[in-house]
Amino acid sequence: MNHANPWVRCAVSVLILAACASAPVWADTPPVPAGSVAIGGEIATPRRLDDIALRKLPRRAFDATEHGTTAHWEGVALSDLLSDAGVPLGDALRGKNLALYVVVSAADGYRVVYSLAELDPAMRGGDVILADRRNGQPLDANEGPFRIVAKDDKRPARWVRQVVAIDVLRASLR
Repeated sequence: MNHANPWVRCAVSVLILAACASAPVWADTPPVPAGSVAIGGEIATPRRLDDIALRKLPRRAFDATEHGTTAHWEGVALSDLLSDAGVPLGDALRGKNLALYVVVSAADGYRVVYSLAELDPAMRGGDVILADRRNGQPLDANEGPFRIVAKDDKRPARWVRQVVAIDVLRASLR
C-alpha cells in the first residue's frame, strides 16, 4: 500500500481549503430562475420579478449610447424597484442609510456597485433602468432578459447584461 508523505497530504489539504475559501461570493448565491431577477439584501420586502411582473410596473424610456451606437431603451427605473421593496429613498435617505449600496449581479458573475444616493432621483438626476427592451424589441439572449442601462454614465462599464440579482447592502463601519 502506497502512503503519501503526511506533509504532502497536509499541503494538499491546505491548498484545497484555500481554494474553497477564496471562491467568489456569488458562488454560494442560490440560482435565480431563468427570466427573473431577485431583489434582496437589507430590504423590507425581498422579491423576485419576471418579465410579466416587470411589464406591469411604471415604464421609463430614453435613448442612450453604448460604444458609439445609440439605442432606444425601455424598462423600469431601478429607484422604483428599490422603493417598492422598501429601500429608503428621498427624505429617508440620510444618516446611516447613506451607507447603503446596490450590487447588481449578472448570470456570469459580473458585478457592479451603485451607491444608493446615485440611484435616488431626489439626490441625482440621471436615469438608471432595468431594461427589458431595446429599440422596441425584447433583449436578445446575449443582453437579457434584463439589463441595467445608466443613461448618464460616460462609459457603459456598469451596464450589466443578463441581470439575475439586485442586492442592497450596507457598508461596514470599522
